[in-house]
Amino acid sequence: MCFIWKNPTHPDYEIDIPTLEKLPGGFDYINITGGEPTLRKDLIEICRTLRPKANTLEISTNGLHGNVLEPIVREFPDIKIRISVEGFEATNDRIRGERDGYKRKMDTMKRLISAGGQDLGFATTFQDENIEEVVDLYRYAQSMKLELATSALHNAFQFHKNDNYIYDRVRVAKRVEGLITEMLKSWKVKNMFRAYMNLGLIAKILGQDRLHPCTQGTDSVFIDPWADAWACNVRNDLRMGNLREQTWEEIYHGEVAEGIRKQVGACPQNCWMVSSAKTAIRSKRSARLPKLAVMQWVLWNKLKVTLGRPIDFDRYIDYGDVKQDTPLVKRPSNLGKVEKKVLQPETSRRYAQVEGGFFNR
Repeated sequence: MCFIWKNPTHPDYEIDIPTLEKLPGGFDYINITGGEPTLRKDLIEICRTLRPKANTLEISTNGLHGNVLEPIVREFPDIKIRISVEGFEATNDRIRGERDGYKRKMDTMKRLISAGGQDLGFATTFQDENIEEVVDLYRYAQSMKLELATSALHNAFQFHKNDNYIYDRVRVAKRVEGLITEMLKSWKVKNMFRAYMNLGLIAKILGQDRLHPCTQGTDSVFIDPWADAWACNVRNDLRMGNLREQTWEEIYHGEVAEGIRKQVGACPQNCWMVSSAKTAIRSKRSARLPKLAVMQWVLWNKLKVTLGRPIDFDRYIDYGDVKQDTPLVKRPSNLGKVEKKVLQPETSRRYAQVEGGFFNR
């Protein structure tokens, strides 16, 4: 789903701990993502730096390096770990190109459970090739008392490819209905509200507007391997500053950031990912469905599922309105290139802006 592995960042110029120490405390949530964060040799030191700065610290990982994650979980039992699984064994290994990947992920998860992990789970991406297994994957996670995070196949300028595409959008969206129904059968509040999050993913899959306006750059910020701060990791024209060169306050409260937020307010993308969607729902900005309506949606449809009645999805989703996603901002031709001989800090960090988070190899 991305070509980060073909476009590695250079370890000598990736963000370092002194730069991360410049982040203030008081964040609700920090996600260490990638690329693959377990390739960082100092990942446990990074966790020691960031854990005090957030109510929740997450590592998003392929789960292939349990030996790296286990000591982190032993030291920080409440750290949130989400292992990417795109289905059961044959499906996962085919989509992700992993030899024995599924088995290694399950072994890692068992190690983390034994290590005392308190917030463990899987993460999967809806697409044509795995959608038939999603409900069973959720049930499997529930049987292990694990969480299941979801997203939909999408593009971003950091992926080094832009051909991620759901072909049979209605079929994929309809299968998500089954997952929503299963989640509403649960008496766990988190699962009930995750059902609503997946309603937003149906809109995303069909190419429709977000259920709630985007608040990226206000409620959340993405920091890349070179310490550049972006409103999000999807568009390449929303750079707010650089944490090595500036303080967090200069970045977040600066004139550039204010201009970026205006661009976000008019953004035509229909991105819907759990971390940004959650903050958007909580935002004071206007929404297609106000926060009270979200609560009503959850309670009403929980009642219907409990009584054995079907959810009227056509009331919330127009299946006749299927469109392609808005094209991304064009990616500059120099992105994705890495100079093999000499890398200077001020030039090397401009070559490849990579997917998802702080750390990439």
